[in-house]
Amino acid sequence: MIIDKKLFDELSEKAKVSPRLRMNLDLRTQAFDSDPDWKDTSQRMLNVMMKDTVVPIHRHTETSETVIVLRGRGDEVTYDDDGHELERVTLAADSGCRAVQVPRNVYHTFVPHEDGTVIFEAKDRAYDPEGTEDILKM
Repeated sequence: MIIDKKLFDELSEKAKVSPRLRMNLDLRTQAFDSDPDWKDTSQRMLNVMMKDTVVPIHRHTETSETVIVLRGRGDEVTYDDDGHELERVTLAADSGCRAVQVPRNVYHTFVPHEDGTVIFEAKDRAYDPEGTEDILKM
């Protein structure tokens, strides 16, 4: 797979018409491996977002998260357990700050500033809808 402007543009078009105004692309290698017993337990994905998307404030209870902006610009925002903003870091593909590492158990969100903003997200564990992600209730 080639990760380039053409791919970003294709995903951006899908994000524009998505109800959530974003589109993910799973980059795990399991789908490309011929060994049926091998499991890729990581999470690596592209997330292409329109500026009006809302990513719920959440935390990962069993893994940290790496966020790298590949195109566009946005804020990675962290919060305390009561929903008070702790830190806001602007990440941009064309700046000196392109990435952050969000520690395990820290509430956070990403707020894109531009349509078609692309981030790469990596976590130590595969997505588990049964409880490794915790949405902040305010």
